[in-house]
Amino acid sequence: MAAAGAAPLLPGVAEAAPSRRPDFPLVVGGQATDLFVDPAEDPAVIRAAGDLQADVERVSGVRPRLLHTLPERAAHLVVIATDPAQGRWEASVTRVVERPFPGVDRALTITGSDRRGTVYGIYDTSERIGVSPWYWWADVPVERRDTVTVPARTFERREPAVRYRGIFINDEQNLTTWSRRTQEPDKNIGPRTYERVFELLLRLKANYLWPAMHPYSDFFNKHAENPELADRYGIVVGSSHPEAMLRNGVHEWAPWAAEHPDADGALPVYDYTVNPAVISAYWRARARQNARYESSWTLGMRGLHDSALETKNATTIPQKVAVMNDIIADQRRILAEEVGAGAAPQIFVPYKEVLDLYNAGVQVPDDVTLIWPDDNHGNMRQLPDEAERARSGGNGIYYHLSYWGRPRSYLWLDTTQLAKVGQELRRVHEHGADRVWIFNVGDLKSIETGLSFCLDLAWDVERTGPDGFLAAWYGRQFGHRYARELAAIRTEYYRLAAERRPEFIDRDVFSTVHHGDEAGRRLDAYASLLERVRALGAALPESYRDAFFELVEYPVHGAYLMNLKYYWADRNALAVRQGRGAGTNRYAELAEAAHADEQALTRRYNTQVAGGKWDGIVNPYPSQIPKAPGRPAVTRVARQETSGLGVAAEGNDVGTARPLSFDRADRGRRFVEVFTTGFLPLEWTAVGSEPWVRLSAGGGTVTDQTRIWVEIDWALAPEGVHTPAVILSGGGRSTEVALRVVNTPLEGRGFVEAHGYVSIEAAHYDRQVPRGGARWRTVPGLGRRSAAVEAVPSTARPVTEAFATRAPELRYRVRFTSTGVFPVTVLRLPSLDERGARRLAVGLDGRPPVLLSGQAVATGNRGDAWARNVEEGVEKLTGTITVDTPGEHVLRLFMADPAIAVDQIVIATDGPVPGYLAPPESRRLRRPV
Repeated sequence: MAAAGAAPLLPGVAEAAPSRRPDFPLVVGGQATDLFVDPAEDPAVIRAAGDLQADVERVSGVRPRLLHTLPERAAHLVVIATDPAQGRWEASVTRVVERPFPGVDRALTITGSDRRGTVYGIYDTSERIGVSPWYWWADVPVERRDTVTVPARTFERREPAVRYRGIFINDEQNLTTWSRRTQEPDKNIGPRTYERVFELLLRLKANYLWPAMHPYSDFFNKHAENPELADRYGIVVGSSHPEAMLRNGVHEWAPWAAEHPDADGALPVYDYTVNPAVISAYWRARARQNARYESSWTLGMRGLHDSALETKNATTIPQKVAVMNDIIADQRRILAEEVGAGAAPQIFVPYKEVLDLYNAGVQVPDDVTLIWPDDNHGNMRQLPDEAERARSGGNGIYYHLSYWGRPRSYLWLDTTQLAKVGQELRRVHEHGADRVWIFNVGDLKSIETGLSFCLDLAWDVERTGPDGFLAAWYGRQFGHRYARELAAIRTEYYRLAAERRPEFIDRDVFSTVHHGDEAGRRLDAYASLLERVRALGAALPESYRDAFFELVEYPVHGAYLMNLKYYWADRNALAVRQGRGAGTNRYAELAEAAHADEQALTRRYNTQVAGGKWDGIVNPYPSQIPKAPGRPAVTRVARQETSGLGVAAEGNDVGTARPLSFDRADRGRRFVEVFTTGFLPLEWTAVGSEPWVRLSAGGGTVTDQTRIWVEIDWALAPEGVHTPAVILSGGGRSTEVALRVVNTPLEGRGFVEAHGYVSIEAAHYDRQVPRGGARWRTVPGLGRRSAAVEAVPSTARPVTEAFATRAPELRYRVRFTSTGVFPVTVLRLPSLDERGARRLAVGLDGRPPVLLSGQAVATGNRGDAWARNVEEGVEKLTGTITVDTPGEHVLRLFMADPAIAVDQIVIATDGPVPGYLAPPESRRLRRPV
């Protein structure tokens, strides 16, 4: 089921037209075709051939022989070989050859241009017969078949778009817990675990690893088997930005310092301005130890354990720059003496404070690769300029799919929208950062989908977008009949996370009283999504249930419950303010029940799924997580044997002072909540003051609270502006809820002002005007709605004047009923440029547009503009427009800086528009009504 049609969907491969020759048999009639590998082949190739041997057995139940001498006679043979004469990086070709050797009638040849190219060709064959790269790490089942064949047409893997592609295991508390419980009880991530990691990387066509570095895990070189295994698998091992020269400062510096005390017996500090000789010797020892392995060498220096650089004797920026230059020169000298010509690649990571030093003048040798970091939240801070792109060492990126730190951490689920990732990765590739892509994957588990997407793009950056990837990827895991629905589910899951990551949820974020209960509508979307998940899961064969839970159900259900418990906690706090009785305690119970459900769901993952295989791998609340959501506090009130009528109308935190707004333009509905102020049941009634005011319920008995919906029968309502009411009675008192009903003829075209605003989804423009070689592109799956618009290409020149003749433009027809000077807020998706600016312009009709400037620098702080943008997933840029006359106008959006992405636009015509999200999109007239 998972294998059918898989081959054309593999990244970076080209398959020739269908051949008329018969398919090549790997297993037929209970007999498996032998595999041949020359014994002189690289150990990485021989080892991977053993995996193909096992994969054929996984599919068929029959294990082929792995030969190291050619058979004298064979009707069929799989031949695995490396041909360096091809001179290409990690490429391969798989083809069927007639009579390749004397006595061999027909062979399936897997030929690589180097050892990893051959390994990737082997794993491509495994995928073609239905073995997912995630067969072990996500329990994706392998469909059993008695007959296993591959098409006779040629299957070519081209060279990758990015030379070194890999992962950084970071924040690995959960991975260490799981590894110690299930893999190696005497180690904190050791060779048995790394074997699994190495195999996964190769199956995903990656080649690069920054190992685990935190106190939870053993340092990589603690176990001598680790670097030896990496070399035997063909994995290039490097180290992260604070781990210069493959040294793990968390674990290794203290013992080294103890063995090399100062003359006075004191322990040397990790400060190159104080102890250069001791630190240099520390680096040299590791260079000598790992010289025989294919490694990546991190140059430069930061403090111990991901802390800032310490320079006691260099206090100014110029002094620190000089120290960094000395450090790099020393490290280069060590590598030349201990490793020689094989000391490549060498990388320099200008991360956090080191970026400031680099921009102030640090001299990085031309053959060293510059690794540009994002802001830890998926926004690239800085990209190489023309001079940096010309460097022989090239450029790369360090990109986060998981992060521990400010302003908030996200370690639990894969929540970065793939369209956002794709936007940034294509941007960095357009700017020439194509030598190294390293992805921070936290504890690895739960990042399966995002990591697969990133590594696919790293091989073929021009491949299909996120929608196509999701359908192809989920089709390979669960069968193509489910691909479209799975892709749609995941897209909606990412969209909801783009509104607010579940790891970022907090009290009083989404409004419970505005826009039809903004928070409630979001929870309804989650609930609907979960229903789709359950329906699809029920249709899957039993063998797919574990993989489905890990890859689909747990992320959706877990994110829903994290949001749900905070929703009920917010409703509980609102109930306290409104003086509710039984309802207050009911909301407290619902919040705590959602938290208990979330804990039970995670317990199921850790103790039941795959027979308890993942014990300890998932934990929404690892220790010491900054600003992590947890169990929200709730309030209970003492029971009183009373009842009383309480009423709260939409748009009001307490009471009914703000009228319910209705407008013919959107024909929406509004809610009123009826509750008891005590704990005894209460009889109530509700009636509209006009016959065209419709209510979802006219009365009943309330034990805690009930929500009724108010609508207008527009066919009966008279034209004009009216102020009817809803009268609610119960417990001996009555309350009126005022309504404001606008029923004016709709004519013309464009988005119609109503309720004091115009809300526009940016992708719903009326006309695009490309200019200067740049344009706006609609990106499905990007932002808080179904799509956003992006100014492309990312390398276009900025425009800061004469927008109407030089800048690419989007036009939106808008129909105003009000006049005045109004704020217009453009919700752009965060992006950075620490050597430039992030700007766009907006105007009305032919008036000069207003230039709006966004946050371009990542401060790394909490509570400032950058932090707010990171948490909310948008930046709200506000200017003003002047509407002189009611009627139809044209709102114009201009690019100033490229790669700007815009999600929504809101024009406020009657004071600030409340709510966390932009209000629902205004009605759009396309012809007179």
